[in-house]
Amino acid sequence: MEEIEFHHTLPIQLRFNDIDKFGHVNNAVYFTFYDLGKTEYFASVCPHVDWGKDGIVVVNIEANFLSQILPSDNIAVETAVYEIGHKSFHLFQRVIQTETKEVKCICKSVMVTFDLEKNQSKELDEDWKEAICRFEGKDLRKYATHY
Repeated sequence: MEEIEFHHTLPIQLRFNDIDKFGHVNNAVYFTFYDLGKTEYFASVCPHVDWGKDGIVVVNIEANFLSQILPSDNIAVETAVYEIGHKSFHLFQRVIQTETKEVKCICKSVMVTFDLEKNQSKELDEDWKEAICRFEGKDLRKYATHY
């Protein structure tokens, strides 16, 4: 995978209940940060999607925890799409400490577009593909994925 450029950053406010008894952010909480990043990414990149009809679902997710997040840390989640298939796209996200840019955790996800009315996966709309490619600044359509 080539070097990823992040064009979308979302500052995250830590909450009291994000911290576990070890005094750092619990590993399970990172996934809520990634969900917030995905939500904001698609709200800004594909603002005309009818989320009552169309959805995106996670079919694979992998996270690598590199450094703990402490309650005093100011953090953000960065999100980028790095590959687009017929029905799926691949996301790369990371949580960073905003002052030092230290990467705290990285996450790769495979997302599939979903027809909520038919309750099945569906082709990724060309409008979505074009909007994502335009936002990321390059053509990401690979069509090598099996999803």
